[in-house]
Amino acid sequence: MTTLVTGATGNTGRHVVAELVRRGEHVRALTRNPAAAAGRFPAGVELVAGTHTAPEGLAAAFAGVSRLHITVTAGLAETGPALVRQAVGAGVRRITVVWGGWVGPVEQAVADSGVEWTRLEPQEFMSNTLTWIESVGAEGVVREPYDFPSALVHEADIGAVAAVALLDDGHAGRSYNLTGPESLTTRERIAILSRAIGRDIDFVSISHEHALDRLMATGVSRADAEYVVGWYADPEGDATTVVDTVERVTGRPARTFAQWAAEHAGRFRAPGATG
Repeated sequence: MTTLVTGATGNTGRHVVAELVRRGEHVRALTRNPAAAAGRFPAGVELVAGTHTAPEGLAAAFAGVSRLHITVTAGLAETGPALVRQAVGAGVRRITVVWGGWVGPVEQAVADSGVEWTRLEPQEFMSNTLTWIESVGAEGVVREPYDFPSALVHEADIGAVAAVALLDDGHAGRSYNLTGPESLTTRERIAILSRAIGRDIDFVSISHEHALDRLMATGVSRADAEYVVGWYADPEGDATTVVDTVERVTGRPARTFAQWAAEHAGRFRAPGATG
């Protein structure tokens, strides 16, 4: 059997691919540029050109595919339902979907697809910390508007849960809230990252409006920026409450932020720094 993974080069998609391969599955990875992605995946992964936001061009990608993994990203709300219909029509019988933060058109299309599905509802990704790389490396500073708690989840744990749901029975029709093993404030994350890179990092509080402007400068709309910064100002209970879903589904404890920081420490060090 073959599993098609969309968003295969993304923060979560690459971990889904790796975990499926580890378990002996034949994986087809969807990427806009297979040549650029070559070498980024384990041996045996089949790279296929395309994007999930243009499902009309994915007939070849779906050929012989029985399982599908979708990561809901920007732009998919409009085309995602068509992607799901095409997948089911091509013979896909099991779908996992990483939601976009709420049950939108794509998530609903998966639930209404008539095939086995599992929705993964991770809280904040540990990889969001990567937005600190430039300021930490250059200045030893993190600038954020709020010192909020977050039950961050490691992307590899999202991939591990997705692989279990795709390959094992007993997960159909389930929605899995995914968190890490601890809820950490911004300052607590900074302290852990400081130890990982061997350098003190200062926390600098910025205004709500400054945070909005910073996001919009990257091309994010005002409405989306308001949603993101508003979430940081007042995160919902699920975002701060630790649950043991990762361990219950995979059989092992969720990875800690300290593990994530150790894995990525080199990316936060200033050029020429050691440690």
